[in-house]
Amino acid sequence: MCGIAGIVGKKITDDDEKIVEKMKTILRYRGPDDEGIARSEYFCFGHQRLSIIDLKTGRQPMHTEDGRFSIVFNGEIYNYIELRRELQKKGLRFRTSSDTEVLLKLIAHEGLDAVKKLNGMFAFALFDRKNKTLLAARDPFGIKPFYYTKTPKGNFLFASEIKALLCHPKVTARVCREALQEYLTFQFCLKNKTLFKNIFKLEPGHTLQLNMGSGNLQIKKYWELDYSVDTHHTEKYFADRILEILRDALRLQLRSDVPIGSYLSGGLDSSAVAFLASEKYQGAFRCFHGHFKEGAAYDELHYAKEMASTIHCKLDKITPTARDFIKYLPELIYHMDEPAAGPGLFPQYLVSKLAAKNVKVVLAGTGGDEIFGGYARYSLAYLEQCLKGAIFETQEEGKYIVTLDTIIPNLNVLKEYVPLLKNFWQDGLFDDMDKRYFRLINRSPDLPGLLRPEISRSWNQKRMFSEFQDVFHNPKTKSYLNKMTHFDQKTLLPALLQVEDRVSMACSLESRVPLLDTRLVNLITRMPPSMKFQKGKNKYILRKALRHTLPKNILNRTDKMGFPVPLKEWSQGPIRNFIKEMILSKDSRVRSIFKPDALEKISRNEERFGRQLWGALCLELWFRKFNVKW
Repeated sequence: MCGIAGIVGKKITDDDEKIVEKMKTILRYRGPDDEGIARSEYFCFGHQRLSIIDLKTGRQPMHTEDGRFSIVFNGEIYNYIELRRELQKKGLRFRTSSDTEVLLKLIAHEGLDAVKKLNGMFAFALFDRKNKTLLAARDPFGIKPFYYTKTPKGNFLFASEIKALLCHPKVTARVCREALQEYLTFQFCLKNKTLFKNIFKLEPGHTLQLNMGSGNLQIKKYWELDYSVDTHHTEKYFADRILEILRDALRLQLRSDVPIGSYLSGGLDSSAVAFLASEKYQGAFRCFHGHFKEGAAYDELHYAKEMASTIHCKLDKITPTARDFIKYLPELIYHMDEPAAGPGLFPQYLVSKLAAKNVKVVLAGTGGDEIFGGYARYSLAYLEQCLKGAIFETQEEGKYIVTLDTIIPNLNVLKEYVPLLKNFWQDGLFDDMDKRYFRLINRSPDLPGLLRPEISRSWNQKRMFSEFQDVFHNPKTKSYLNKMTHFDQKTLLPALLQVEDRVSMACSLESRVPLLDTRLVNLITRMPPSMKFQKGKNKYILRKALRHTLPKNILNRTDKMGFPVPLKEWSQGPIRNFIKEMILSKDSRVRSIFKPDALEKISRNEERFGRQLWGALCLELWFRKFNVKW
């Protein structure tokens, strides 16, 4: 795991090299173990290394023996041993035992299409001196980041984090207004946009090629979710295959020359990862947990303890406080580069700090909700579909996934969502699938009325819905479940993985996510929806796969928490002044977006710490940390 940065242009100067030095230095926490810089006529690459595999000889930038290809790489190629054997059979020789050299020689020997062979998390840039071409790629889910921009003189800049790009004197921190509306609507930006104008992210599952001779930039998709339904196999086959792939994913992802541990919330996903890792990990295994003291709604410790006892691991714990929130949130917004999708990043960061004191690699359960259908809103959406089908005798999906009589026993997951139910059903009941799911994930339906007139006039809800539809209707499937999970996999999941990357790398800690092995995801997307979501039970097939491994108390949990933060309680006391100082002061930058009386109104909302307040607070910190201009 590392930090990468670089400049590509028609003539690299000493000044460019100095800028790359600054870019990589600002990313030092991503890789404090080693550093390197390489320069030629057309490129300058910088690298900060967190040494995980081949601690002595894996230094970057790395070059082929003939000097034609040079690479900087962030991530891990889990199947590098198998790929190296393939290349050795073809006569290639290796000087190191690192996955970086395998990646370098694989692309040099077979071309950029060989990225399809990789099992891992990665973002890399490789320069081909002979063809004067930059080659880059990002892993299928966007576990590892890759940002880029161009200078007025045509130089191409890339880096693991946006703040590194801002080191260039010609790159300015300005708001992208389209992306701002997306953030206020969804709490993340769609497609390749960031909140910074003219700074973009390479989308997950895409490659990039830039030819310095022609100046031609090509970005292509190399990986996509497959929804061609497999009707040939039984439920037992899918459940057994899930466990088989998970075990093999852990076999690959436990490859490391440094100690490994695991996050353990006590939920289904992290418990599955910790259990399967403990089966294979040689030596003492440690798990890390965070919880709050503000009540049972914020405390899963008893589940984590039960799981830790089951797998005989040491459980390290931390209890974040309101004082920690005030201290670390500004720092977190800096590490994130952009306002965050939700407050869960705060306790996750403190758990990462705890883990980094004991291990250098940590396993996480990220992705389980989006892949297996774990969100309560899926049940809420299907409850409406069941009612609609029963009343109007419609079968919009061709064949019911669930019916009203089968979903009723599994509706206990909605008991914490009564306010959402009231709001969701007060308007547009039984409308089209896309309109209903947009309503569920739209974070600020009433926001335009809170904005300043000049901002409100540019608010384009039709564009937001159209961009939502482009993703929601992309898979060729009639299944409501597949459409919902697909949207979340393409949008929410990369936002969560950005959090995963930043809170861990800020602590010089590598985080791995075994549930996002592409073999597993392809298996699940091709599974008949009626198996994935049988009787409306969240994560039905994952529970089936794990039925003989996890304790029943964890396997059958219905009180899904995520990582809730007691902001409702804190905002009425310990952090009230912090919030007001941020968004209501004379220096407040969000006053240029929100009406002053609107900010007063949302800051006084003591009934709950709402998404509008969270969004305004994060935006204010972002404006301040990066001195962002309109």
